[in-house]
Amino acid sequence: MENALIVVAKKPSPGTTKTRLVPPLSPQRAAELYRCLLLDTLDLMLHVGNVQPVIAYTPPDAESYFRRIAPHGFELVAQQGQTLGERLDCLLRAHLQMGYRRVVVVDSDSPTLPPEYLLRSFQHLEADHVDVVVGPCEDGGYYLIGLKQPCSAIFQVVMSTPTVLKETLRLAHGQGLRTVCLPTWYDTDTAEDLKRLQRELARLPADTAPYTRQWILGWRESPTWEGGA
Repeated sequence: MENALIVVAKKPSPGTTKTRLVPPLSPQRAAELYRCLLLDTLDLMLHVGNVQPVIAYTPPDAESYFRRIAPHGFELVAQQGQTLGERLDCLLRAHLQMGYRRVVVVDSDSPTLPPEYLLRSFQHLEADHVDVVVGPCEDGGYYLIGLKQPCSAIFQVVMSTPTVLKETLRLAHGQGLRTVCLPTWYDTDTAEDLKRLQRELARLPADTAPYTRQWILGWRESPTWEGGA
């Protein structure tokens, strides 16, 4: 196998998971939502052929949880590093050193991401004139990054800021790396993101993001739901 597709995942835990959604959600509901986002992301990864799917999990003692929910064929690896940038760098570097020629890391909270974007990321990396592929997020970050050679320098940015993508591309160009961007997408971090996701799912086929779709149905039926979508 020449390609590795890695999702960065966190064990759902009330009070530490999706805290920007609290409020309007309770800590418990936010954790439940994230579990559904993650499960739909794992299903999404199954649509990509000729890759080794990997769950990179945190915290380090969460292996048993992820082993229970991982689809057949997924490998598990604990995230290493203090910051998100360090963890991404470690994941990409480790898998490239294992012998994978192309490694892509994707987030776990974009359940309606078109599978063809994941396929396209590997296709871009197959080209001789591309060193880095990035999937931009509308909030200034990225939902995906892929490399075929390790490069710690491009992860020397302050994550979770509106300039992450801009700084990453600047650092990549400074290293002489040739970059390509996929279409822009979004992740689910805020109440507005969640309402947008609800609207999007209402337009998409019923088998799209089934876990998140079912969670949203329960959210709408909850007596505390405020609507506004």
